[in-house]
Amino acid sequence: MPTNKEIKKVTTHVLQEMKNAGKKIAMLTAYDFSMARIVDNAGIDVILVGDSASNVMAGHETTLPITLDQMIYHASSVVRGVNRALIVVDLPFGTYQGNSKEALNSSIRIMKESGAHAVKMEGGKEVEDSVKRIISAGIPVMGHLGLTPQSIYKFGTYTVRAIEKEEAKKLVEDALILQEAGCFAVVLEKIPAKLAAEVSRKLSIPTIGIGAGGACDGQVLVLHDMLGLTTEFNPRFLRRYLNLYDVITKAVSNYISDIKKKDFPNEKEQY
Repeated sequence: MPTNKEIKKVTTHVLQEMKNAGKKIAMLTAYDFSMARIVDNAGIDVILVGDSASNVMAGHETTLPITLDQMIYHASSVVRGVNRALIVVDLPFGTYQGNSKEALNSSIRIMKESGAHAVKMEGGKEVEDSVKRIISAGIPVMGHLGLTPQSIYKFGTYTVRAIEKEEAKKLVEDALILQEAGCFAVVLEKIPAKLAAEVSRKLSIPTIGIGAGGACDGQVLVLHDMLGLTTEFNPRFLRRYLNLYDVITKAVSNYISDIKKKDFPNEKEQY
């Protein structure tokens, strides 16, 4: 592993250089010190401290319940485990919608209290003022369009977005608005690959896809899904690189068995 002095930190500028050079951006979620350290050492470019922590860490059905304090807690834990990756933190539901002053205050708290590098928020035209206000304070903002999980009760479903012509047109317009407002990148979630390719061509800033095809400038997955810690979530876009659910279950079962049969601890494992 390189020493800290040799590590080139990923910044928003580095991501822009990657897009310009046609190099793909790799992004994953993380919510705690141990996992963050592993994915950072593995060479991930961007770590998203996602409000998906509401689902995979706390067991909620949606991302809505997680609070700003909880997001700051998770972000602080991640920051302590990272030397290289750019750390982006989701602004949770209720901390920015419809109020640009509150959006700025929430973003300042995240940056000051966690030490993260940027914030992410869902929405297009409706969050334009908030994006501008946050960026004017020197805080980088990543946008998020397509399927926006914080709006699940408005949509009523997690199905693919922007299939209809009007919604697709609005998504392109929103992407350009976010770019003009100053966003350094935009996540495109669960939209047709052809539309994501069009947006990626039209934007000069990077696009990060999740269920949006291979033409995006980068990709993001939820770490727990990618590692197979979750078993009930099986969208088409998810590639599982491990089945940790079964691996951990087997390890715990073996541990229990060794205790029951008085094999653990053995003589070498005691003082």
